[in-house]
Amino acid sequence: MQSYTIGRAARLLGVSPDTARRWADAGRLTTHRDDGGRRLVDGRDLAAFSVELARAGAVEEGTPYTSARNAFPGIVTAIKLGDVAAQVEIQAGPHRLVSLLTREAVEELGLEVGVEATARVKSTNVHIDRT
Repeated sequence: MQSYTIGRAARLLGVSPDTARRWADAGRLTTHRDDGGRRLVDGRDLAAFSVELARAGAVEEGTPYTSARNAFPGIVTAIKLGDVAAQVEIQAGPHRLVSLLTREAVEELGLEVGVEATARVKSTNVHIDRT
């Protein structure tokens, strides 16, 4: 069974190691200690917790209704505008996502560098939602 350190588990959950430690101390995240005393999270426990965490976050007010489940909230880092098309780059944690969309869509969403946005991936398409 794969186990993860608190630091690695935190990175996978998108939170700080301190937050993961607090969740473990509160009993929300199940951990055990290895022979060296390091706190570890079993892979199955981490997977279940990440699903639970995502479901809890999905009910936040203002969450858009969408069929695109793979959401990457981040910040717009670059926009290249053409006459008709545009390229938008979003940095979402360690992930850089690039989407091609119409110039009109960029303008309607008010996208510009430094704006929060969510890239949604479904199949081979990346959809951009203004956050």
